[in-house]
Amino acid sequence: MATPIRQPVFIGIDLAWSSRNPTGVAALRWDGTLASLVEPLPTAALYTDDDILAFVRNVAGRGTALVAIDAPLTVPNLTGRRPGEAELNAVFAKFHAGAHPANRQRLAGYNGGSVRGETLVAGLAILGIRHDPMVTPHRATRQAFEVYPHPSMVTLFGLNRILKYKAKPTISHAQRMAEFRRYQHLLASLRGYDPPLALPKSLLSDIHLSYKGRALKAYEDQLDAVFCAYLALYYWRWGAERCRMFGDITKGYIVVPVDERVVMPLQ
Repeated sequence: MATPIRQPVFIGIDLAWSSRNPTGVAALRWDGTLASLVEPLPTAALYTDDDILAFVRNVAGRGTALVAIDAPLTVPNLTGRRPGEAELNAVFAKFHAGAHPANRQRLAGYNGGSVRGETLVAGLAILGIRHDPMVTPHRATRQAFEVYPHPSMVTLFGLNRILKYKAKPTISHAQRMAEFRRYQHLLASLRGYDPPLALPKSLLSDIHLSYKGRALKAYEDQLDAVFCAYLALYYWRWGAERCRMFGDITKGYIVVPVDERVVMPLQ
């Protein structure tokens, strides 16, 4: 009997800076022509690094797995911001999609003295998933890298401004729900992208927009994790042809898709 071919898995982690807050996770499977959500998603919130790593272990198996993490993963600077954030902001500030400054002093205050992203990638290494932002398209690999959804949405979806679905004092509930619906519509539109992603209607149902408080925040985290997982797939599909690494692995970086409106990737 022939050994079945293991399909590549692409995992998104919307990592909370503190384990006191829940982390969103999602995974996609690629069959060669279409990506789909690996279901079921966790029914309980994931708080600890062990919980997150257990999810990755279960869905990644031993085959090709790329993990896109929305959190700083390399933070050598004690204060200030990383050079990669300055590079990204110079390109994306006009879209209101700049990155917040990441430094050890700030991040360690959320995680008992350590940078959580660095701790997580150390745990991923034990699973055979190395921290490496240089992805070669279509190659069998097991890698993890840092992403940032806001500028990625700007370029992938052709937006002039970021989607404002996050809870902010300056945004009304009605405005936030309208932006959530835009987000759902844009995620559904990925079915027509290259690579294509087909998401279940249940994930993008209006029923989720009746949630409030922690339940709505959990749904937000879930959508962001799905989008991060798609970024992993997109980077694996296109590599440096359509994506750029702002910064570097030594001083900190962020991987973001680019388009004709922003600086194209360095070759």
